[in-house]
Amino acid sequence: MIDQLIPYVILFGATGSGLVAGVFFALSSFVMKALARLPDEQGVAAMQSINVVVLNRSFLTVFLGTALVTILLITHSIFNWKSANAIPLFAGSLLYFVGSFLVTVVRNVPLNDELARVGVQPTFREFCTLSKIRHRNSQIPVR
Repeated sequence: MIDQLIPYVILFGATGSGLVAGVFFALSSFVMKALARLPDEQGVAAMQSINVVVLNRSFLTVFLGTALVTILLITHSIFNWKSANAIPLFAGSLLYFVGSFLVTVVRNVPLNDELARVGVQPTFREFCTLSKIRHRNSQIPVR
C-alpha cells in the first residue's frame, strides 16, 4: 500500500522543495539587495515585517510539510536500500532536510528572533554582518 503512495509523496516533496528554493532564490537574489538600498531603519523594519508575514499557513504548510515528507522519504529509502532509486531519493531528501529545514530552524530563525528583539537600532548593514549574509554580487559592505 505505502509503495503505491511513494510516487505521490516524491511529487509533493519535489514540488515543495522547488517552492522553498524559489523563496530562497528570491531572498538572496533581490529581496536582500533591495532592503540594503533602503535607509537602515527602513531596511530593518522591512526585514522585521517579512519575518512576521512569512509565518502564514501557505508558507508553513509547504516548508514544514516538505520537511516531514523528506523524513518519510529518508526512512523509506533506508528500508528499501536495494531499490534503484533509494540512494538518489535518500540524498535529495537529506539535502533538503539539512540544507533548507535545519539551517533555517537552527541558524536563521534565532537570528530573526534576535532582530525582532532589538527593534530598529541596528543598521541593516549590521544585521547583514550579524547574519553573515554575504552575496557575491551584493553591494552590501560587510565589515
